[in-house]
This record gives sequence, C-alpha cells and structure tokens, in this order.
Amino acid sequence: MAVAVEKLITSDILKPARYLGNERLAVHKPWETAVVRWVLTYPEVYEVGSSNLGHIILYNILNAQPRQLCDRAYLPGTDLAAKLRETNTPLFAVESKRSLPEFDILGFSLSYELGATNILEMLDLAGIPLTWQERATGNYPLIFAGGQTATSNPEPYTDFFDFFALGDGEELLPEIGMVLEEGKQANLSRRDLLLDLAQIPGVYVPQFYDLATDGSVHPNRPDVPKRIIRRVATPIPAYSIGLVPYVQTVHDRLTIEIRRGCTRGCRFCQPGMLTRPARDVEPEKVVDAIEQGMRATGYNEFSLLSLSCSDYLALPAVGMEIKNRLKNENISLSLPSQRVDRFDENIANILGGTRQGGLTFAPEAGTQRMRDIVNKGLTNEELLRGVKTAWEQGWDKIKLYFMIGLPGETDADVLGIAETVRWLQRECRGQGRRPLNFNLTISNFTPKPHTPFQWHSVATAEFERKQNLLRQEFRRIRGVKVNFTDVRISAMEDFIGRGDRTLGQVVRRAWELGAGMDSWYDSLDKAFTAWGNAIAQAGLDWKYRQVENGEWNLFHSQDKDSPNSQLPTPNSLDTPLPWDHIDTGIDKKWLKQDLQRALEAAIVPDCSFEGCSHCGVCGTDFGHNIVIEPPPIPQFAGEFVPNTTKVQRLRVWFGKQGDMALLGNLDLLRLLDRVVRRASLPVAYTGGFHPNPRIMIASALPLGATSSGEIVDFELTTPVDTETFQAKLAEELPSDIPIYQVAEIDLKSPSANQALAAAEYLITVAVANEATAAQWQEWIDVLLAKEEINLEQTNKSGKTQIVNLRDRLLELSLVKINNSVAESIAILRSLGSCRNDGVSLRPEQVLSMLEVVANQEFQLRQIHRNQLILGV
Repeated sequence: MAVAVEKLITSDILKPARYLGNERLAVHKPWETAVVRWVLTYPEVYEVGSSNLGHIILYNILNAQPRQLCDRAYLPGTDLAAKLRETNTPLFAVESKRSLPEFDILGFSLSYELGATNILEMLDLAGIPLTWQERATGNYPLIFAGGQTATSNPEPYTDFFDFFALGDGEELLPEIGMVLEEGKQANLSRRDLLLDLAQIPGVYVPQFYDLATDGSVHPNRPDVPKRIIRRVATPIPAYSIGLVPYVQTVHDRLTIEIRRGCTRGCRFCQPGMLTRPARDVEPEKVVDAIEQGMRATGYNEFSLLSLSCSDYLALPAVGMEIKNRLKNENISLSLPSQRVDRFDENIANILGGTRQGGLTFAPEAGTQRMRDIVNKGLTNEELLRGVKTAWEQGWDKIKLYFMIGLPGETDADVLGIAETVRWLQRECRGQGRRPLNFNLTISNFTPKPHTPFQWHSVATAEFERKQNLLRQEFRRIRGVKVNFTDVRISAMEDFIGRGDRTLGQVVRRAWELGAGMDSWYDSLDKAFTAWGNAIAQAGLDWKYRQVENGEWNLFHSQDKDSPNSQLPTPNSLDTPLPWDHIDTGIDKKWLKQDLQRALEAAIVPDCSFEGCSHCGVCGTDFGHNIVIEPPPIPQFAGEFVPNTTKVQRLRVWFGKQGDMALLGNLDLLRLLDRVVRRASLPVAYTGGFHPNPRIMIASALPLGATSSGEIVDFELTTPVDTETFQAKLAEELPSDIPIYQVAEIDLKSPSANQALAAAEYLITVAVANEATAAQWQEWIDVLLAKEEINLEQTNKSGKTQIVNLRDRLLELSLVKINNSVAESIAILRSLGSCRNDGVSLRPEQVLSMLEVVANQEFQLRQIHRNQLILGV
C-alpha cells in the first residue's frame, strides 16, 4: 500500500516540493506490470541527489528496461525525518509514495568516504535492518552500493550491503535486473540469488569473501572470482535528459557528459585512475543531446561534463555550434574546473553568454617542483597564459584550487602558493581594468586507494601548521579570498577511506552517535565528535592516531635523520591492501613505479595524446582510449541580444491546486520561465547585464495555499492570439496549474501587480470546542463593528510599527461550519486589501483579529484564494 504521506508533506516543512515526485520528465510506470522494482536511493538531500548526472542516467536506463520499474528516494530533511519517526511511517519513494521495503532492490550512491552514515539513516527510516546478516532472514529488498567510493574500497562498508556494483552502471545495472527477474521467477533464496549476481563481472558480494590476517581479502568459496573487475561503459548523452525539479537544485541546469575518463595521470587523483581509459563522445551526439535537452527541459543553462573538459578536443566546436543554434534564447554554458594550460580564446568565446559564469582552474601546487611530483603536467608559462587569457577576455575573478600536504612538500612549496597568486596578479594588470581577484580553495591532500600516493600520509599537525603559514602570508595580499578545508574531516576521510572491513562497527556507531551530512559545514563539529567517539569505543583510536600523526610517510623515510625515519619503508609497498581484490585495470606494479617517479619528480605524459604509459588498463576488459578529432569551429554568429520590444501583453488567470500548492513563488516563476521556453512563446526580455523574461506574477501566494484566482502578465515580442497562447501554455504546465482565461491587455495600462487592490480568500478555521453558527456569526459581527484592531509589525529594515488591521478588512462572512465533539471548523470568506505598496491583509491576520474579539485560540487549517481584484 502507498504511504499516506499527504499528512506529512505539508507547508510546515522546508521545501515540501522536494518530495512531490512529479517533476517534468519523471517516469511513472505501472506498479503491477513490473517484475523487478528498483529504487535509486541518493543519500543526500533532494537538491543534491536530483541533479546528480549519474542518478539521472541510471534512472532513465532502468526505466527503459522492459518489465522493470525504477523509482527514487532521497535523504529527507530533518523536519520530515522527525515526522516519519513520530508517525512510524517508513521512508518512501517519491514517485509512487510506496515504502522502500515494498521494492525488490535499493541502490545507493556511495561517492564519499563518510557518506555511509546517511545511508544508514535512510535504511533506519525505512525500517530495513542495517546489515546483510540481519537481512538474511525476512523479506527485505536487496541493498547495494555503487559510485566512486564503493568502487575504490568497499571494505569498510561490507557489513551494510548485499553487494557492490563496481564501475560504470549503464550496462551493469540492466544485467543485474535480468538476473533478479530470473531469480524471482525461479523463487531463488536470497543467498542463491546473490551467488548468481556474483557471476556478473563488476558485482562484488562481500559475504562470499573473508579478511585474512595479513589484511588481504579472499573468496571463501570456489565459485566466485578471486578479483572483481571494474565495469566500463560508453557514455550515451541521450540518457542525460531528464528530471526538471520544481525547487532550485545544486546543479540547476542540463548536464551532458562529453568525455569519460582521464589519462592525465595526476598521482593524487582517484577519479582519473578509476575511470580509465578516456572515451570521447561523438560531437554530433553531444550537440543533438544538448539541443533536444534544452527544448525538452526549458533550462536556460547547460553544462558540459568531464574530468577534464579541455581535453575534449571538440569542445570549442561543440560549444560554438550550440551557442549559434540557441543564439536567440538567452542560453549560457558553464564548465567545471578545467585545465588552465588548454584554456584559450576559443574556449573563452563559448563560455557564459549574457550571464558570464565563474571560471575555475586547478594548479594544485604553488611550485613547478611540486606540480612535477604530482604529475600535473603544467608549467608556470602555461599557468600564466591561461589566467591572462581569461583576464583579457573579461574575467575579473577566478577561482583556483590548491592542495597542501602533498608528498615531498616543503615550506617553500607551501609559500609558493601565495607567491604564485602574487605573480599572477602582477602580470594581470592594465589601465582601466579592475585588479584580478582570486577565490582560493586550499584543501588537505587525502591519499586515495588505487593511486600512486595510496601509501602516503600527512600528520594533522602538519596540515594545521601549513594552513597557518598561508594565513599569515595571505594577510599581505589584497583581492584574495582563501578557504581552507577542515583538517579533522580530512583525517577521518583518510582513516575510513583506506580502512578494512573491521571499520564497519565504527561506521555504525558513528551513525548512532549522530554523524551524518558530514560533508556539510554546519555538521562538522557534531560529525567529528561522533566519529572520534566511535573510533575510541571500537578500540581503534591507536590506529586513528597513526593517521593523525602521518605514520605512513614514505618521503620522511628517505631521510635517515628524520624523526620519522623508523616509520614504514618502501618495502611496505608489498604489504597486501584491503582493496587489492578490486581489479580497476591499473597494475599495482605500475603504481609502485609511478610512486618512484614521483620521488624523482619525473613526469609521465598523457597517453591519450602521447605514448602509452603501460598502466595496464588498455585491453579487452577495459577497452582503449578513444580520442575524436575535432571538427572545424563554426563562425561565431554573435552574442544573444535580448529582444526588449514589447508589442503585446497577455494576462493569464490560472489556478494553483493539489501538489502545486507546495510550490513557492520563486519556484513558480522559474517554472513559468521554463514553460514558455518549452512552448517556444516569444516572451520579451528586460535589458541590462542580466536580462530576464518579462513574466510578472501579480501576487505571491502563501506556501501551502490553493487558489483559483491567480494572475500573471506576459509581455511578448510578436503577437500571439489568446487561444493559441493558452493552448501552448496549458500543454506544458502541470495539470494542477489550470488556465482559466487569457486576455489581451493594453501595454500602456498598469501591470496586474501595479493594479492590485484586494484579494478574496476562503479560510478554514478551527476552534477547540463546539461553536454554533450563531456563535461564529457573533464573533464576525463584533469584529466588523470595531473601527480599530492594532497589531505591531516589524518591517524588512527591522523597524516596528503599529498597524490597524481592521482598516484592511473590507468584508468577512461565514460560509459554512462543521461541528464535532472535539472542535468546530468554519469556512470564512474574507475580502481584504492586497496592494503592491505593502498595504495588505494576510489570511492569518484575519485569525489574529478573531482571537482578539473572541478571546479564543483559533487554528488555521487551509487557505484558498478565490480571486485577486484589480483596481481601475
């Protein structure tokens, strides 16, 4: 049965539209026709999860499979989580509103070392036992995890998952679905089903493996593979089009992947090692996906995604082609952090639009020696050329990423970060130009499995000392904002990320002690305390101290006089690691050799464009690098010039019903913008640097209130007859936003917002004892007879003033009552001022006046706006 969540998803929780599940392009497949029912469960709040590209791609792919259904779930906000626990309501999937235990399989994204506590929170809210041992008996869904952290080292989390999906999921998850379908039809036991799943390349079932005393992991039965291979798939851009949330998300745009994998070989970079080989997407497919996606979603911005966008040689051609095709639609392009050495005028020309976005580069280190140690492949000359090109193309602020604590780093290298910033500022100065500002993020190096630096550690005290060095140095540099990452969380990430399966008890205890949302700044103190106590209670604080003290530092061991010279030597590179049974394709011997090259500050060229580095990936299991020659760059057709011509104003009367009552005013305005884009309606734009469509909502409706009397004005650049406009608008709007009327209004007349005079509401009110119709009428009559009912109000500037609410109430009448033993409920019709100068009467203020005259406490149950009344 579906969870009765209507009573839980109400306007008193933060952003209730997160949980509606009826977004644009959401897929609703019939429950009864599906054999296998999935939930992709993202262990972060909706704004993060719903905009994650991998989440969208896999959701679309699974729903494209016959006889399979895929729903979604997210970590609820603390307010909804409290409601779920208070009412014993299990966590639900957002589309079907069914509880998670009703599904066959739940797939979690595990992309962060400390993110498992959020997963435990979701399982607990769903009423599902946390460990695979507890789920071995009983009819529970299969629980699995995928993502970067799950692929790199699943061992600390093996207690909680029935299996892990390693690597790319586009082909792997449908294969899992086929095995599940066959298993259900054959009525296999849970253990036999997992044994069948373990035969799929890329599926790791930890209960079929044991931890040896030397730290290695081995099968405990002969019919499962000794090493589990990482899966590799070819990106398909068409599956990236989907899910247009009502609320503003972290990545509120269309995102299309242009290249998967990176072969730059940065020695600290786990994604670069785990996603090889590099695979370009054909430019024509990228262009088609963007054009179709922008039309289908109505977004005004798109992003091209890759670990290194600049290494996609077709980037300037693709960007310019799309910019030309969508020239008249006020579309912007954004790119993630990119290679500064490849940034040139061609890339600068395709970025932004009328809304020039931010620009991010990642030099990583402040000296050439350090950049060579980490194999960044970036010279000082290339760094200056890229930054100077950006400055010359109009950017006044650039974001730079650096790291401290890298292997072999000295204080001179740390201070080199500040000196590099000074040098770049000196070189980018010109008459009539603002000085170049920088926003720096300086993170703490955290060693990751499957990288050459996986054998290295840095003391927490060293991080703190180096941060203080930089703080003192940057005090003398103007135009620079510096952000440092918290050293405590870096140590925790290291401890868990390179741990073995004995850490499962720590993860669980940390969750029990309140750890969760650990990557969010305002949770750091709570998270650190919880993790620290969990480690201590597990008797592993000695092991954590090793991480805090940097007691796995190969670079220190090279110095015989160093106080750390007794620490592990390079011979310890042969010690088994907890993740050695995960076959990522990269030869462990190559990682050792590359670590030696790092000690010598020797660089390895990018094998996508130069010779093979012999890492071991390329072959039949993982494929080969695919680098596509770039097409010619089209001639630039010119920037978007906003059409500010207004030839027609259409006024639309519409309703806001059902789920749409939980949509805030800003979300509604964003929805209307996307609707007119999808409907290709010729809306005029404002002028200035940030042109916006001329869509003017008359009055914001309170969150949770329904309405049958909303008004919005649209100003158009070319005439459209009212029937056509209404039909196109209605086709793209949700069904809970009905269109009642469209009328042409003289452009010279006041807008609906300017002409507002009054608003009529139906207000549902309850009082905690029985009251007759006569009693309600008496309260109303007494209220109307008064000339003055004052209320103290605080304005936006913080000043208080006395307001006579009675002056703002024009009419009040009783519509109907419904009495019970416990309470009396009345529906009142009110007509009050509603003007754009702030002289307005809100429905809750009608209750305040009633409470004054009746000496009773009333509850506001429902607000419905009948109509907005415009003045002449």
